[in-house]
Amino acid sequence: QGQLDESGGGLVQAGGSLRLSCAASGRNISDYNMAWYRQVPGKEREIVASISWSGTNINYATYSVKHRFTIIRDNDKNTLYLQMNSQKTEDTDKYYCNSDSNRGPYYFIWGPGTKVTVTS
Repeated sequence: QGQLDESGGGLVQAGGSLRLSCAASGRNISDYNMAWYRQVPGKEREIVASISWSGTNINYATYSVKHRFTIIRDNDKNTLYLQMNSQKTEDTDKYYCNSDSNRGPYYFIWGPGTKVTVTS
């Protein structure tokens, strides 16, 4: 089963930017529709953005995210990215990547996630 390693999170002021990375191993992300998820402790993970295996079909969970975040896949590097711009305090959360659960099961073992904290 494939493994994932998220990175790029940190502390940022509102209005700032972060670029999250998700490096995969053991499986090629090119074979899967992929997604970024967020999770508040005690709650289930929810999809933030998803991208089809070809990169042609992209979806964002909310209007706010759609106009501030960009999901990108680099199949050659076996890496998924989430560019987060114009960040808001409500973006604070832990972010994970995995295959798109709306289009099938999870094909990767969950990584450690990367924490994003946005301050006002």
